[in-house]
Amino acid sequence: MKLNGNYEINAPPEAVWRALTEPDSLRGCIPGCQRMEDVGGGNYEASISAALGPIRGSFNAKVAILDWNPYESYRMAVSANGPTGFVNGEALVTLTPNGPATTVRVEGNGQAGGLLARVGQRMMENVSRNMMDNFFNCLAKSATATPADC
Repeated sequence: MKLNGNYEINAPPEAVWRALTEPDSLRGCIPGCQRMEDVGGGNYEASISAALGPIRGSFNAKVAILDWNPYESYRMAVSANGPTGFVNGEALVTLTPNGPATTVRVEGNGQAGGLLARVGQRMMENVSRNMMDNFFNCLAKSATATPADC
């Protein structure tokens, strides 16, 4: 499954980069994220609850941020496993200054297996797109927050 998107965030690349790489920001914006821990070296571990139609489950996820190019781009690899199946994916995330804002482009692909994929295959792309849109809408608020907003 391929998943691509462009998101305009009204903040400079430095603020967007921080929001994309800080565990507290990620935990607050990843739908269903219960735990996000920075384990060092651009690696994170997370616990996420998710639903795909009638299937609900908890997943233990590992996220690796690779090919760091601060304020410009990185590659992200995700591996999540749970009793209802697995999800693996990789995405290239690029940040482009656009006046006072930043355009974030995501080009990714992923695969799922187990009950999750068998039952939810037709819904998978729509649910994934919705989760990605929700994440970036939240991230836009996080990247533009001022200390008084916190």
